[in-house]
Amino acid sequence: MFNSILSVAPARICLFGDHQDYLQLPVIACAIDRKIQIEASINDRGCFLIHKTNMNESVTLPLLIDKRKITKTDYLETALRVLSRYGCIPTRGYDVEIEGNIPINAGLSSSSALTIAWIQFLIEAYGIDKKVTPDLIAQLAYETEVLEHKTSGGKMDQFTIALGNMIYLNTFNNAHTIFFNPIGQMVIGVSGIAKDTLGSLSFLKENALKAIDQVKQKLLSFEISTASISDLEHYLTFVTPELAPFFTAAITNHHLTKLAKLELEKAKPNLVVLGKLMNLHHQQLKNNLKITTPKIDNMISAVLDAGAYGAKIVGSGGGGCIVALTDQNNTNALVESFKNAGAVDAFVVVQSSGSETKKIF
Repeated sequence: MFNSILSVAPARICLFGDHQDYLQLPVIACAIDRKIQIEASINDRGCFLIHKTNMNESVTLPLLIDKRKITKTDYLETALRVLSRYGCIPTRGYDVEIEGNIPINAGLSSSSALTIAWIQFLIEAYGIDKKVTPDLIAQLAYETEVLEHKTSGGKMDQFTIALGNMIYLNTFNNAHTIFFNPIGQMVIGVSGIAKDTLGSLSFLKENALKAIDQVKQKLLSFEISTASISDLEHYLTFVTPELAPFFTAAITNHHLTKLAKLELEKAKPNLVVLGKLMNLHHQQLKNNLKITTPKIDNMISAVLDAGAYGAKIVGSGGGGCIVALTDQNNTNALVESFKNAGAVDAFVVVQSSGSETKKIF
């Protein structure tokens, strides 16, 4: 008999394709070596006794979720409801310790990491009526976080965390390419400004879809996934001025993501090229989607002045983190430049493997 179950899920950063996955456009994202960890041991109380170590918070959950309304951000209860449809039925209680070192509400997907670690634990503890694969874990987390509550998110977080390493994800059909070779060094700067994830995603998604629909009304065969940036000016003649920035960002960021994929497929990707593409991507997020803040803008200027090849905001925007790309010679300088510009924390990260779970005997 095993003593406990250990389930671990990493954080993630988006390098290319922010605000693209809910349009079913591709993204390039990377799992990193910050994590959420769940350790669970069987109890005799017939419930989940959950303790969140970092928050010094405890909660008790019943094994079977009733039909009462679950809030959009209560992913632990939502996952129980989702997994029950796949034959994952809790039959005994567990004491659950949750801890991690992912900054919360900072754009590194702490919530998705928690959701995936929890789902993995439930499957390990109780089984499921499907073959367990990283893709299944990702899909179940996507159903939990997005589909169950009809929110505006995409699939990037769930698939990046479950698969690990750096991936190019086609969010239309979940096809993916994994880039196993690390690129340079990445430094994270935490702004300390909390994000409004659901609000930002809903607003930006709604306006992007409105703009796309305006083009489709005039060009019946138009598809955003096959649109060329060379035709952008033509497309914009069908888009109202207030929606033009959202459409421009969608077309441009899709183009930049495809260019980045071509570079990453090379035996030795050029960090200078990737850095320039990151900077161009950030300019769309800043100038057209307007998801940055003055503090984040200052942090990015500081880290570029300190020698980063490229830097961009990470996540839904309005706050959160910045990722900077560099080589191995000036990471300390970039950390200091972030902190001098007001970051509440800054640290070097490396690519990580995906989520995993195991029984401890």
